[in-house]
Amino acid sequence: MSRNPGKPSKRGKAKAAVRSQQRSAPMPTRDEVLAFIRDTPGPVGTRDIARAFRLSGAQRIELKDLLRGLKSDGAVERGGARRMMATDALPPVAVLVIDRSDADGEIRVRPAEWHGTSEPPAIVLKTMASDADIPPAGTHVLARLDRLEDDTYEAALIRRMDEAAQRMVGVFRLGRQGARVESTDRKNRGEVSIAEGQAGGAQPGDLVVVKLLPSPRYGLKRGRVEEVIGDAGDPSSVSLIAIAQREIPTEFPASAIAEAEGATVPELGSRTDLRHVPLITIDGEDARDFDDAVFAEADSDPENEGGWRLLVAIADVSHYVRPGSALDREAYKRGNSVYFPDRVVPMLPEALSNGLCSLKPNEPRACMAFEMVISADGRMLHSRLMRGLMRSAARLTYNQLQAARNGSHDDTTGPLMDRVIDPLYGAYAALSRARAKRGTLELDLPERKVIVGADGKISAIVERERLDSHKLIEEFMILANVAAAEMAGKASAPTLYRVHDRPDAAKLDLVRDFIRDLGFTFAKGQVVKPAHLTQLLQQASPTPHAPLINEVVLRAQATAIYSPNNIGHFGLALRNYAHFTSPIRRYSDLIVHRTLIRLAKLGDDGLTDGELPRLEEIGEHISRTERRAAEAERDAIGRYTAAYMADHIGSLFQGRISGVSRFGLFIKVDGSGAEGLVPVSTLPDDFYVHEEAKHRLIGRRSGRTFQLAQRVTVKLREADGITGSTLFALIAEAEDQPLKETRTKVREKRQ
Repeated sequence: MSRNPGKPSKRGKAKAAVRSQQRSAPMPTRDEVLAFIRDTPGPVGTRDIARAFRLSGAQRIELKDLLRGLKSDGAVERGGARRMMATDALPPVAVLVIDRSDADGEIRVRPAEWHGTSEPPAIVLKTMASDADIPPAGTHVLARLDRLEDDTYEAALIRRMDEAAQRMVGVFRLGRQGARVESTDRKNRGEVSIAEGQAGGAQPGDLVVVKLLPSPRYGLKRGRVEEVIGDAGDPSSVSLIAIAQREIPTEFPASAIAEAEGATVPELGSRTDLRHVPLITIDGEDARDFDDAVFAEADSDPENEGGWRLLVAIADVSHYVRPGSALDREAYKRGNSVYFPDRVVPMLPEALSNGLCSLKPNEPRACMAFEMVISADGRMLHSRLMRGLMRSAARLTYNQLQAARNGSHDDTTGPLMDRVIDPLYGAYAALSRARAKRGTLELDLPERKVIVGADGKISAIVERERLDSHKLIEEFMILANVAAAEMAGKASAPTLYRVHDRPDAAKLDLVRDFIRDLGFTFAKGQVVKPAHLTQLLQQASPTPHAPLINEVVLRAQATAIYSPNNIGHFGLALRNYAHFTSPIRRYSDLIVHRTLIRLAKLGDDGLTDGELPRLEEIGEHISRTERRAAEAERDAIGRYTAAYMADHIGSLFQGRISGVSRFGLFIKVDGSGAEGLVPVSTLPDDFYVHEEAKHRLIGRRSGRTFQLAQRVTVKLREADGITGSTLFALIAEAEDQPLKETRTKVREKRQ
C-alpha cells in the first residue's frame, strides 16, 4: 500500500524537527568567526567552527563562503591541511628569530615569517639558564608559544634550528668530480660538494662534520668540513656518528675539569657516620661508576614483626657540584650521561664520575642516604634522610649476587651471606609483595645488549638477563625515590618529580577496539589503572598474541618527563615519585638532592632562590636531553646491529613484524633483535591498504594481511653500519609459506 502523500511519515517529522533546530542556531557574523579563530590556540578547521556555533546543512555552505572571503581579504591563512589561523595570531609552535635585548634585559624574538596585516605581536623568550645559553641575534629557533592576556607571547626554546639545519655528518670521498661528503643519515641521504680548500684536512674515508654553505637552487649543496671525527672504517665510528648527529657535548671546559680535579672528600664534621655499616654496591660487570649502595636488616621493633630496616646511600654529588659553578653549568647543559656499547659520554668529568662520586670499596665517600622502615608486606612506615660519610664493604655484580643467593659463593660473597645478602633478599620479598598489591604496569619487552670485543667490533648481541638481583636493586631504588618525593611533597617544597601521565583516552579506545578483534576485552568507562593493563597482558601471556598486545599497550603510554607539577607516576602506580638515586648521571637527581638539603638544612649547597622559579624550565630542558640521549643510544645500537648483520647478507631469519607503515614492514629478527625494513614494493603483488589504527597492511584483492607482531621469515638483502640501514625481503608469512618479491601499490587508511 502506498503512503498517504498528504501526511508526513515519522522519519519526515524527525528530519523537519532537526531542520527546525538547525535554523534556531543563528549564523555567526564575519567578526564572530574571526574572533573564534583568533582566540583558539593553534589552527582550526571548518568542522571545529561549525561545531562551536552548532551549524549544519546549508549553514556549513555559508560558513565555507565566509571563510573564503576571510582568506581572500588576508584575515586568515592556511595553518595546515584544511585548517586555518588568523594572520595576526601565532601557532603553538613556531620558528622564531632571536632579535634583541630590550631595556629590561628581556630577549625579544620575532616570527621567521609573518603575513599579518599589522606588525607582529611582541614575543619574549623565557629566561635562559645563563647568558651563555642565549642564542645570538639572528639565530633561528623552534619555540613553544604561550599567548598572554595582553596578546603578547612568551616563547620557550625547544631547539636551535640553524645548527641542525646547516650541518651534516658524513663520509668524505674523492672522485672525478672532486670532493664529496655522503650523508650518514638514512632518513636524509645525499651528497654535499666540498670546494677546493674547504676540506679541513679530511682524507678519503674520514667521518666529518660539514657546515652547509649558501648553495645554488639546483644541483648539489655546497659545504665546508668543520671537523674530522674519525675513520669510517673504525668500528668505534658508530658511536661517533650518533654523538655528532645529536650534537652531544663530549669535551669539558677547562674550568669544569679544574673544579673536579681540585675536589676532596669532606671531613665527617656534622655528617652522619655510616662507615661502620656494611653497605655494598651492586652493578653490571662492565659498570665503571658506582653511585648507589644498599644495606638491610630485620627491624628489631616488636610492633613491626617481619618488617625491615633499609638503608640506601647515594653519592653526594651536590657537595662537589655547587649551583652556578662551572661544573653545574656543564652538567645542566648535558642533562644526563649517554651510554653506548663501547663508551660513556658522562655528565660529570672523570675525576668525579669515576673518582670521588664513585662508591669504591674500602674508601671513604660523601653520601646522601635514606633510612627506611617497611612492614612485612612492604609498606614504608617512615623514612629519615641523612647526609653522611660511608665506606663500601664490597662491590658485587648482579650475576655474582644471584649466584650467591643460589648457593654458589665466592671469597667475596661468602662472608656477606648471613649479615648482608640474605637480609637484602628478605626485604626485597616484602617490597615485591607491595608492588604486586598496588598493581604496576608489567610489560614483557625483552632488552638486548650489544657486546663489543677488544677490536671494537661486535662479538655478540644477547638478550639481557632479568635476574632477581636486578629486581632487588630496582625495588630499593624505587623506594628511595618515593621517600625523596614524599619528603618534598609533605613540606610543599618545590622540586622536580618524575611524572608519567595516564594514557590518553583516545589511545586506550584504539587499544580496546584492537584487542576486541583478537578475542580480548578491556572495560570502557572505568578509571584505567596500571593493574588493568597488566591483567590484560597476563591474559594474553599464554597466547600467540602476547608480543602484539605488549607492543600495542606500550605504544599507548605517555612519555615520562620531569616536572615540578606532581601528577604521579602511572606506570609504577605511585602518587609520589622523584629521581634521587643517580646524581652522577642525571641532573634531575642533583636538583632533588639540593631540594632536600635546603629542606632539611643540611648545608649551604641546597637549592637556591634563583633555581626555584626555573624548575619548570629545567624540567623541560632535561626531559629534552633525556630524549636526545635515548635517540642517540638507539641510533648507535641500530648501526652496530646493521654492521653485525652485514656479514650475513643472503641469510634467512625468523622474526616478527615490529612496525607497520604505508611504505613497508619493519621486522625484528629473533636472537640479535636486528631491525630492518621490507619495502612495500617487494610484497606480493596487490594494492595494499594501510590501517594505521589496527597496525596492519591488507591486500585489497587477496585479503592478505600483514600485522604487527606477526611471525615471518625474511632474507637479508642489505645492511650498512654507517647509515644503520637494513633491508629484508619477505620469504614467508610463516615458516612454510614461500613468497616471491614483486611490485605492489599501497594506500593509506586512517581510523
